[in-house]
Amino acid sequence: MNTIMRKSVLSVAGLAFAGGVFAGPIAAHAATPVEGKPATVAVQTTAPKPQGDQPHITLNDEQTANAKAIIAATKKAGLPERAAVISIATSLQESKLENLGHLGDMNDHDSLGLFQQRPSSGWGSPEQITDPAYSTTAFLKGLRQVDGWQDMPLTQAAQTVQVSAYPDAYAQWEQQATDLVAQHWNS
Repeated sequence: MNTIMRKSVLSVAGLAFAGGVFAGPIAAHAATPVEGKPATVAVQTTAPKPQGDQPHITLNDEQTANAKAIIAATKKAGLPERAAVISIATSLQESKLENLGHLGDMNDHDSLGLFQQRPSSGWGSPEQITDPAYSTTAFLKGLRQVDGWQDMPLTQAAQTVQVSAYPDAYAQWEQQATDLVAQHWNS
């Protein structure tokens, strides 16, 4: 069971327990099974939807291959699906999953690749940064250093690694990143 699903189930179980504790004996008898038949309990099994506007872009073959490369590097690093979601959402924000080289006057300093990492900031050489496996591994190394990244909002985890001028921008890509990971994690 993936982390998001497990947290949803545990949250519902916790609410059910808390409801029984705080509602007292009256609530406990309200759902008493009839003639030994167990009571039916509805459990939410889907993760909550990401917050805010969630744009969606149509990916070409190269962008899809880059999403798959991010997933492969995440799996190779032994990290869960949530790390791939954060990585893909970050790349969607930074480059729209395009492995960008130097963009001349449009370049943000010396930012390159899927994650717009900078050689001058120690992310690696231009050749390394434009290698999807390397750049993803470098991003994941930074993510692992963020205490509690698994439980924090996606945009906070991504921003802690990336240190962007637009710290809340990563959140808008959470749904598409989640969908891409769900589609390609087991392929």
